[in-house]
Amino acid sequence: MCDGVRAVRVLPPVAEAADELRTWSGQEDTTLDLCGLDASGADLTGADLAMGLFIEALLADAVLAGAALYRADLARAVLDRADLNRACLVKAAVLDEASLQNALLAGANLGRADLYKTDARKACFRQARLHGALLLDARLEGADLSCASLQETSFQVHLDEHTVVQGLTGSVYLVADGAHHELAGRELERWLHQRGATVHVLNAASPTTYYARIDDDFPRTRPAGIVRRTITNGFTTDHAFTRNLRWEPTEYLRRYELGHNDTDHVEISEAEAEAFIARITKNPPP
Repeated sequence: MCDGVRAVRVLPPVAEAADELRTWSGQEDTTLDLCGLDASGADLTGADLAMGLFIEALLADAVLAGAALYRADLARAVLDRADLNRACLVKAAVLDEASLQNALLAGANLGRADLYKTDARKACFRQARLHGALLLDARLEGADLSCASLQETSFQVHLDEHTVVQGLTGSVYLVADGAHHELAGRELERWLHQRGATVHVLNAASPTTYYARIDDDFPRTRPAGIVRRTITNGFTTDHAFTRNLRWEPTEYLRRYELGHNDTDHVEISEAEAEAFIARITKNPPP
């Protein structure tokens, strides 16, 4: 699509972000790092941004049409009104807690992308591919999903009467919140089909497992922390609920499996995990 392209068509007005883009475009084998920078209005059409770091970056009104964002980290980035038409966000792309309000993603490939608590209200996903993607607690009110395709997609999302699903096809796991109440199984299928979609809701157990980190001082009832593992279509993602009071990527379980972690853990229920989050949120650590 855009293999190796490092051209910057328009630099953003903010000097620090412009300098980073200027340096990146003039070098080979370097990863673009715009974490926390304001690159709003930049034009990176067709750029190869694979593995790029955009955590908490401001990219409002940016043009990323046709860009390659394979495995890029866009957690908590602001991409409101950004042009991501035909962009490649395969395995991306961590888009956890990112804002995509009114963004354009027509024809984009979001295969296995991670959209946890992503705000995509009024975004356009027309003809986008969301195969194996994780849309968990994602906001899609007023979004346009017409003719988009799903395939074993985790679909725990917020929909409303303004969400367009005409021509949406494929299969999903989990539940959706439509018209302020939960829809599951056949109810969800009917809700979508009545609006012109052809989507099959798969009968499968939740792909998310929760674990509590325990030791002699921190029993299961008051663990040192919690971790969740989500497996969808063979793709595994791990997150820990951190001192920042949010789910963030973690290597804890992988390191434990490799023998690099001594801290033990036990599997817990979703209700236990929610109780831990409620307690920590009410009395956050110093």
